[in-house]
Amino acid sequence: MDLLKRPFAQPVAVAGLPPPVFRRLRDIVYGHAGLFFEDSKQYFVEKRLERRMQDLRIVDPEEYLRRLEADLGRAELHNLIEELTVNETYFFRNVPQLEGFSTKVLPRLIAAKRQAGTRTLRIWSAACSTGEEPYTLAIILREALPDLTNWHVEVLGTDIDRNALRTAHRATYEARSVKDVPPDLLTRYFTVSDGKWQVAPEVTKLVSLQQVNLIDKHAMRRMSGFDVIFCRNVLIYFDDSSRRLTLGYFYDALNPGGYVFLGHSESVGRITAAFRIERLETFLCYSKQAM
Repeated sequence: MDLLKRPFAQPVAVAGLPPPVFRRLRDIVYGHAGLFFEDSKQYFVEKRLERRMQDLRIVDPEEYLRRLEADLGRAELHNLIEELTVNETYFFRNVPQLEGFSTKVLPRLIAAKRQAGTRTLRIWSAACSTGEEPYTLAIILREALPDLTNWHVEVLGTDIDRNALRTAHRATYEARSVKDVPPDLLTRYFTVSDGKWQVAPEVTKLVSLQQVNLIDKHAMRRMSGFDVIFCRNVLIYFDDSSRRLTLGYFYDALNPGGYVFLGHSESVGRITAAFRIERLETFLCYSKQAM
């Protein structure tokens, strides 16, 4: 049958996805990206699946599943995962935590680096979505290092979602994304045109972007030498097995004395004892023992 002649006058609806199909789709996504969807998330998966089926002009979920199984590791699997990932973010998200990073953790790291005679500082924003977090961290670093030109500073933003990374590369955002940026920093590091906010070049030049799957062992084992890793509101989508795996990669990627920042509802305590838990005022962070 000619795909273009299939009956698509009405949007695809997959409400009541057969349980075996839902579970198989879930297993495929989990196996590739570590994202685990409980049975209670079936409605969410159905709504996102509808978009993919609509694009492919497929009306039968089982036909879509066959297409996906025949296409493992290729474009459609990436497309489905990108539909299922949540890209909700904005600049200076969770200000108290960022203030703790800026006023407690960063001064320690800078002092230790100066004492050791090194001027390299590397921050990883894991699952950075559309880029607001790595650019926020780059702004904080610029503010914390008046002698920035004497340092080698890198903020690496990674995400599995290629569309999100394309937005991050453009570094142009709607007003909603910058609503929590302090006014003086908004004036200093952004320009506005036609209602769009563009991040200044002195910030974007500190940030590099890369597609990385957090459970891809080959990609993750190449990550090393980071002083701080931010991975906020991501592990909540993983099961314990994927969380343990990812936190193990983070541990290996950190320099001794480095830190991990997670979302406020996330914790490593139940998953691994490798990190030392530190309470900094109103939030927790996790450090790797210094040598």
